[in-house]
Amino acid sequence: MSTGTFKKAAVRVIEPGAESRRTAWGLTSLLVLLYIVNYGDKVVLGIIAQPLAEELGLRSSQIGLVGSLFFLTFTIGGFFAGALNRWLTLRWALVLLALGWSVVMLPMVITATFAVLLVSRLVLGLAEGPTSALLHTAAYSWHPPTRRALPGALLAGSASVAKIAVAPLLAYVTVTMGWRSALVALSIAGVAWCVVWVALWRQGPYVGSNKKDEAVQDAASAESAEPTIPWVRIFTTRTFVSGVFLVMSCYAMSSVILTWLPSYFEVGLGYSRLQAGSMFAFPSITGLILMLLTSTIGDRLITRGVSSRLIRIVLPATGVLFCGAFLLVLPAIDSPALAVLVVSLGYGFASPVFPMLNAAISEICPPRQTAGTMGVFLAIMAIGGLIAPYGTGLIVDAASTPAAGYATSFQVLGVVAALCALLAVLLANPERDKAKVRSTQ
Repeated sequence: MSTGTFKKAAVRVIEPGAESRRTAWGLTSLLVLLYIVNYGDKVVLGIIAQPLAEELGLRSSQIGLVGSLFFLTFTIGGFFAGALNRWLTLRWALVLLALGWSVVMLPMVITATFAVLLVSRLVLGLAEGPTSALLHTAAYSWHPPTRRALPGALLAGSASVAKIAVAPLLAYVTVTMGWRSALVALSIAGVAWCVVWVALWRQGPYVGSNKKDEAVQDAASAESAEPTIPWVRIFTTRTFVSGVFLVMSCYAMSSVILTWLPSYFEVGLGYSRLQAGSMFAFPSITGLILMLLTSTIGDRLITRGVSSRLIRIVLPATGVLFCGAFLLVLPAIDSPALAVLVVSLGYGFASPVFPMLNAAISEICPPRQTAGTMGVFLAIMAIGGLIAPYGTGLIVDAASTPAAGYATSFQVLGVVAALCALLAVLLANPERDKAKVRSTQ
């Protein structure tokens, strides 16, 4: 068989608009499932934090340090998303990363020490860093730019699903079988996903493929034939800069939720360990509902001509302002039930910022630069997780009571996020910056 014949047989071109929507949403669901497993790996530290602290004799600041250092390597790993997208197909890049998570958690099962915990979380962060950008790139390949907020919301909502469904299961496993069993269960889930993924995945037509991807040609989409734009032109737009500050501040809040919320409910508010793990779901239920609602309505409005700036910048930024107002009053609340409600509403109102801002950033870059752009955006976003968990641990250790320490930390995070939201409303405009970066200089 000639080389030309082989290429023709190996490559199936999918024209934009001709793709099966059932296939598009089926593969998007598979990506969401991986993200749920991914967030399970993040959530588990919060679930097992108190058993670990008791067994290893750790202080709150040490648990917080582990949480922050995870986000250090997570940030570094995020910058490799574009490179992985060039070196490997999306199929094998995500398999490599998912298997990496599954393996690096196991040393803690064998030898439980603070050093092993620290190293395993550092390596886990490095392996998870590129994942979000590659998952968004894979999902966006099946959805046109005007309809990306909903798939983005489903991906971002994976964090909520992990806290709603996975966290209570992990809490039950931890209480009944020990925290090591929770780590083993997550490892098995990661390997099982890889088997299904290898069998089913193929790339869609809306994001330019790399040279090694056999699933779709660059020529399949007119958009993917656009010339490459200098990265600095994308990264210095006001939408990118103000957007990254906004999501960074919200991600700092999210990292504290992941690391400390069960401990806040248990040690700060007096709930049992099983109750605290189950109540992890409360903020996520609010966030998931608001993400899906705003994203579904937002995509429909954008396709009808409503400004992307209004839907993807002003609307989620307003939610963050509500979040800041809720968390500002948290230290003054004495009722545990009311404190849970305030945290849940505050986090919930901030949650739509992630899918909305991701969709906005994907607008301003050419399709073939989506993975690299999203990789840098999400890597910088993760810087918010470098300081917040460790800082919360220090505040809790220094506070008069754990409840006061946690409440003060959430208050500070809410105020900072609200200020960043105001900055984004003033500066960000995806339509303006899309035209700017693609204009001939």
